[in-house]
Amino acid sequence: MRVSAMLCVPLALAPCPAIAQDPAQGNAQGELAVTIYNGGQSLVQDIRQIQFPAGRTRQEFPDVSAQIRPQTVSFAASGTSIVEQNFDYDLLSPNALMQKAVGEMVTLLRTNVATGAETRERAKVLAVNGGVVLQIGPRIEILRDDGMPVRVIFDKIPPNLRAKPTLSITVDSKSAGTRPATLSYLTNGLGWAADYVSLYDEKAGTIDVQGWVTLSNSTGTTFANAKTLLVAGTPSGQAASYRHRPPQQGNIRRAGTETAPREQLGDYYLYPLAERTTIANAQTKQVSFLDVSGVPAQKIYEFTLGGFNTMTEPASAASVIKFNTGAKGGGLGDALPAGTVRFYQRDLRGDPQFIGENSIGHTPMGSELGLATGDAFDVKVQATVVKRERVSDHVWRTFMSYRLTNARANPVTLDLVQRGLDWYWDDTRIITESQKSQRVDSDGTRWRVELPANGEATVTATFETRS
Repeated sequence: MRVSAMLCVPLALAPCPAIAQDPAQGNAQGELAVTIYNGGQSLVQDIRQIQFPAGRTRQEFPDVSAQIRPQTVSFAASGTSIVEQNFDYDLLSPNALMQKAVGEMVTLLRTNVATGAETRERAKVLAVNGGVVLQIGPRIEILRDDGMPVRVIFDKIPPNLRAKPTLSITVDSKSAGTRPATLSYLTNGLGWAADYVSLYDEKAGTIDVQGWVTLSNSTGTTFANAKTLLVAGTPSGQAASYRHRPPQQGNIRRAGTETAPREQLGDYYLYPLAERTTIANAQTKQVSFLDVSGVPAQKIYEFTLGGFNTMTEPASAASVIKFNTGAKGGGLGDALPAGTVRFYQRDLRGDPQFIGENSIGHTPMGSELGLATGDAFDVKVQATVVKRERVSDHVWRTFMSYRLTNARANPVTLDLVQRGLDWYWDDTRIITESQKSQRVDSDGTRWRVELPANGEATVTATFETRS
């Protein structure tokens, strides 16, 4: 159905409020400050210069967020008090105009495609349910695609339709005059996350890390020239909703104890943008906040078994890059907001190539991170249950053998982790092992094995389980 809506307001009519809010007139916001949290919630503070008449008046604030939480609105202006507030979110659109026109008269303008002649008819809108039903004189007609272009001309804009999301506040002013008014509110739809680009140099044993703040805006409103503050943390009352996948278990190998050189608000770190910025609706923008070179890093391989089972074929170990976020010992020297770390490595031609990514949670400074970048092509592990025997009514022994292979032309370090040592009421202990392991927690133990170039190694252990 080729139907268009043309707004036509008679010159004799005074312009209605919605017409005064035409988007072409620009943004009505004042001096903006926006605080954005990780969980998708933000605090907007908007200071506008308002001309208040004396007494009770209705003041309208267009260009607020379309996802504003009206119950969180705070308004302050000297010499004024709030009587009531309303949020008008029924936005001007052809469909909304037609819905609001039910029971009203409109003008139909039809154009003959052959002759170009135009005809006008007055019609009453009866219903808009899957189509538009009109009464034209004595007949009932449905707007349909019959090859005749039709425009619908409305006499006026309904007063409750807005060109922009608008907050209206009825205030009582003690005196007339222009003075600043501060509007504050919480809104959904603004969010940020950290993205890290890391260039790993395996020969030098270092990484270069760039940190980027990625801002996103789906509020339906552009925030122009805003002073922007980012908060790394999720206050109670909002659920975390990072756009990244949850971090894998064990990414923070050791939590740090160093305080980052950043402003804190309670238990959150603050990341202010250096300059005011415009956060456009439906836009994603990035701002740099970290740039560190030559951070010591080590690549190792890791493989974890969840229980005592025979593997039918060898499986790849995970390739893991370890580094520190502390200021001491040449680490990154900063607390890291939650986000995704993407790793690159130069090939023989010197071109950086993507080798994998992983996610981190909020990470204090001084932490040791171990981020898996993918599965190794040449480093494999195969576990075998050599024998399982019953020693007594409550004691079993399991004899395990682990074959580790390395097809790379250089030696590698592999951390082999056996879990399943603390199953409910069972207690499992190692009674013999071919090399000394290190208990990582109540449920797991780890062997660190140095594999020779183009070689292999075997680890054996006997586990005793008591129920």
